[in-house]
Amino acid sequence: MRTHLAPRTPVVALALVMLLVALGGRADASEIPATPASGIAVSADPVPDAVHPRWHWPLEGPREVTSPYRAPAHEYGAGHRGIDVMSAIGAEVTAPAEGRVAFRGTVVDRPLLTIEHPGGYVSTFEPLISTWEPGDTVAAGEVIGTVAVGGHAAADTVHLGVRLHGVYIDPLLLFGPAARAVLLPCCDGS
Repeated sequence: MRTHLAPRTPVVALALVMLLVALGGRADASEIPATPASGIAVSADPVPDAVHPRWHWPLEGPREVTSPYRAPAHEYGAGHRGIDVMSAIGAEVTAPAEGRVAFRGTVVDRPLLTIEHPGGYVSTFEPLISTWEPGDTVAAGEVIGTVAVGGHAAADTVHLGVRLHGVYIDPLLLFGPAARAVLLPCCDGS
């Protein structure tokens, strides 16, 4: 027995038109912003034209990033949702901006501290030993703890992760202009 599907064709066409209208005329699915179930997404900069606040560097000494931010392809994909910064164990870490301590504790063998900042920014430091309590307010530049050991960060480093409205961003966006890559000529021109 053969079924005739012609009556469904207008319904399918109408559904496609409604989908395109809902997407604002965008036909490329890669342009559709993802809305993950957890509400936590990842991006180098979810608001590329935004003017981010200027934060205070949280460690004394040179800004030596040992592991840069690497945005994953999707919410659960491989990547590095922050930066690892060279630091001695026991070094003091300061708050990069004013805020309120949201969490202090140990998660999967790593001590960490999370601070909520104005404008929807949230910073997390690990491994970090701290005496601050959730609800405490901190000022920019105020000591929030000391570098410890544990978790995935290599010894003598501290991991700094930043979220903006729940979306992970490259923390270096908040610490001044990022160094730009310089492309050098590869050929002699002949």
